[in-house]
Amino acid sequence: MALADNIKYIREEKSFLQKDVAEHIGVDKSTYSKIEKGTRELTVKELQKVAELFNLSIDQIVSFEGSIPKEITIEDKSSIEQMRLIQQLDDEDKQTIFKLIDKMLTNKKFKDFFNKNVAAL
Repeated sequence: MALADNIKYIREEKSFLQKDVAEHIGVDKSTYSKIEKGTRELTVKELQKVAELFNLSIDQIVSFEGSIPKEITIEDKSSIEQMRLIQQLDDEDKQTIFKLIDKMLTNKKFKDFFNKNVAAL
């Protein structure tokens, strides 16, 4: 499928009107219509805005294969699968996840220490 076809299909799947997408990317509806027909190319900035609106990556839109990725729920996965999913994230996101885990572990250790020592009083 061509990029124009991908964008039209995804827009329809997500129940957006052409005018909604046009407004979001900063073009008029007739210009957006040309984008979906493939008679006008998107700028990189416009493609970034489309991806943002669709909550997809640019790569997911460009290499779209006919189905919108389902939301991934990590909590119902095995520990190994959870780590594999985390490893797919970019470095900045991985660091954020690991900082959150460190913070939670520190809080748990503090609570355990506090409860143990208060019980001893």
